[in-house]
Amino acid sequence: MSLKPGLRYVQIAFNGSIRQVKKILPHIRYDPRIIIEAGTPFVKREGLAGVRLIRRMWRGMVVADLKITDGAREEVIFAANAGASAVTVMGSSPIETLDIFCESCAKFNMYSQVDMLGVKDPLRKVMQMKVPPDFIVIHKGRDEEANTRNIIRYKDITKVRSKFESKVSVAGGLTLDNVRSAYFNGADVAILNIISHSDSNEGLLESSNFRQLIPMILSEVGS
Repeated sequence: MSLKPGLRYVQIAFNGSIRQVKKILPHIRYDPRIIIEAGTPFVKREGLAGVRLIRRMWRGMVVADLKITDGAREEVIFAANAGASAVTVMGSSPIETLDIFCESCAKFNMYSQVDMLGVKDPLRKVMQMKVPPDFIVIHKGRDEEANTRNIIRYKDITKVRSKFESKVSVAGGLTLDNVRSAYFNGADVAILNIISHSDSNEGLLESSNFRQLIPMILSEVGS
């Protein structure tokens, strides 16, 4: 799947089980502005079989959030063979890993996504790379949400955009009520987690009516 220049996207992240995917994904009508993510907890729970399931059920872009830290080439191949369109690496990884990651993604026709969770200066990190990634993910982690002083570092979007043309994704407790701020601050992609009632984090409740909810979110995305 090729992304269109200038178009904004919403990324729906599944972090639960295969059962959760089978229950919810059929209620998300295909739209080229929607990206489906196999979240890290989901992949750890279900393995690459979970990514393959999402690929069978979704004809659009699929992200395998592997959060690679080493052995980049082999893990990119894992994601590609499972049918993912994109895969993630941690921005805190060594530069060698980031370079091999981007080279491997290009070779296997995958979108490269660098997750800047815990990276204080994303721009500086990308400037050390041989080739910038397709996506830079500005990420406030799930554990960080408990600290009200931690905010999504939207200012990093402007800094990155001053030097690179990479798309910028934003993640960190986004909901229908605050997703507009992500786009207002320049994000190309807003990432929303599907959460259970027992989850202390913010996101989209798995019990929501997704046939109604997704169009409401897309109204904030624009066309």
